[in-house]
Amino acid sequence: MSPVLKQRRDGSLRPARYRSLQWPVIAWLAVVWIALWGDVSIANLLGGILVGVVVCLVFPLPPLRMQLRIRPVWLAWLVVRFLADVIAASVDVAWKTLQFHRSPRNAVIEVDLLTQSDFVLTIVAEMVSLVPGSLVVEARRSTHTLFLHVLDVRDLAGVEQFRSRVFTLERRVVLALGAETAHLETSTEGSPP
Repeated sequence: MSPVLKQRRDGSLRPARYRSLQWPVIAWLAVVWIALWGDVSIANLLGGILVGVVVCLVFPLPPLRMQLRIRPVWLAWLVVRFLADVIAASVDVAWKTLQFHRSPRNAVIEVDLLTQSDFVLTIVAEMVSLVPGSLVVEARRSTHTLFLHVLDVRDLAGVEQFRSRVFTLERRVVLALGAETAHLETSTEGSPP
């Protein structure tokens, strides 16, 4: 979901600001407030709600419209594959670090995600950053593009291989969380075990 644009008086476009209160956000901020104070009391609860309202009014965010449907089997597959990727990447990065005779060639790779969901963009960016050897440098919400710094990419084939891994991860996230998609291409990955 791309940001809603409003037209200014001079004709230029700007992102719309939202002034509505989102009660789930206020409730979450109240819980965080109580956790920070370390004391559950009526005063802390009311203070947390007040802080939540002020934060929502001062720093307005677009409303969250997530149409999620959690699919337990696909979610389990997403978690298992993510943990396997983390372990394999940790071993690979450790091995490349211990090879003193060569220096790795790094690359910044642009990946245009296939879905238009901000939620999927966020989850994919977080999961890619948590795998050793790759880091999200920039995420463009307007085009649903990730710019990734990747360790030891030697050629164009390596770039395409990493880009394919990101698309596969995106497909796993969409299948696990049932997020809204727009023409998600079929992947070579089959069904979960």
